[in-house]
Amino acid sequence: MAESVQPNPSTSLVPTATAGDPPPPAPPPPTRAGGFLSRRPGIRVTTEFDSDSAVFFHKISCKFLDSLAKLKVSFQNNDKGEVFEPQLALTSKYLSLHYDLEERNALVKSSFDVGPGLEFRASHDVKAQQGEVTMVADLAGPAYKFELSSAVPSVGLPKATFKFPIGEVSLEEKEEEEVKKMLSINGIVKGQLLNGVCTAQYQDESLNLRYLYKDEQMAFIPSISLPSNALSMAFKRRFGPSDKLSYWYNFDSNYWSTVYKHTVGNDYKFKVGYDSEVRLGWASLWVGDEDGQAKTAPMKTKIQFMLQVPKDDIKSAALMFRVKKRWDI
Repeated sequence: MAESVQPNPSTSLVPTATAGDPPPPAPPPPTRAGGFLSRRPGIRVTTEFDSDSAVFFHKISCKFLDSLAKLKVSFQNNDKGEVFEPQLALTSKYLSLHYDLEERNALVKSSFDVGPGLEFRASHDVKAQQGEVTMVADLAGPAYKFELSSAVPSVGLPKATFKFPIGEVSLEEKEEEEVKKMLSINGIVKGQLLNGVCTAQYQDESLNLRYLYKDEQMAFIPSISLPSNALSMAFKRRFGPSDKLSYWYNFDSNYWSTVYKHTVGNDYKFKVGYDSEVRLGWASLWVGDEDGQAKTAPMKTKIQFMLQVPKDDIKSAALMFRVKKRWDI
C-alpha cells in the first residue's frame, strides 16, 4: 500500500497568493522601550541676546495633548548670571493662564462661543482683583460685529463698539478733571478716494486724516492732525524688486528721516538711514527675515548688526548686534 502524504503544518494554513490579490498589510512597527519618551511633545528653545542692554532672553515652550494646549516658560538674565522676570504661561483654545513668579500674580483669560454668532471673553487679574468681561455678537455676518465690554468690578457704563467693513466706532464713559463722567466717542473709517485709500481716525477730540496712494513703484502718504494742524508726509520709491527708498518729513517740526533698503532674497537685508531729530546716521545688516520668525531663517538663527554714528560726535560711534537662535528638541 502506498504511504499517505501528511500535510506540512508550516505551509498548510498559509493561503496561496494569486496575481489579483492585494499585497499583505505591513507588520506593525516594533514597540520600543520607553513608550512615554517616544511620545513626548516637541520642545522649542529660543534664546535672544541684545548687546545694547547686555541681556539674554530665553523662552522654552512645548505643545501637548495633541496640540490642544501649550506651555511656555520665559526668563531673562544679565552678564552676571542674575535671573529676573520669570514668566509661566499655559494657553489653550478656551483658557489661558499667565503667571508672574516675581510678582506672584496670575492673569487668567477665557474665550468661548455661547451660541451662534455670540462669543464671550473674560480676563481677571488675581492680585489686583480686577478684570473685564466682553460679549461679541455677529450682526448680518462676521463683517459686522457689536462688542459690549465692562470692567469688573463695574465702575460705570460698559464700552460699546460697532465694527463694520470700512471701520469701527466706539462709545465709552470717561472721567475728566472738570467733569466727573462724560461719554467719549472714538472711531476710524477707511474708504477709496482718487485711486487711493483715505483714513479718518477720531480719538480724544483729535482728528487724524491720512491718505495713501500706492502703485508698483511709488507710495505717497500725506497726513494731517486737527485741530493742531500738524502736517507730515511720507514718500516711498521702489527702484526694483530689491531696492527701496523711504523718506519722511514733518512740516511742523522740520524733522526728517530717510532709509534706503537693499534685500537679497528673503534672508538678507541691508539698511542705511539718517534721523535729523536725534542727528544720528545708522546702518544695519539683517541675516534672516527682519519681520519673520527664527524658524524660517537659515539655521534658525536671526542676526542683526547695527552701526550708529552721531552727527555731532563721530568718535562715539557704536556697533551693536542682536542674535536670536531657536532649537527644536
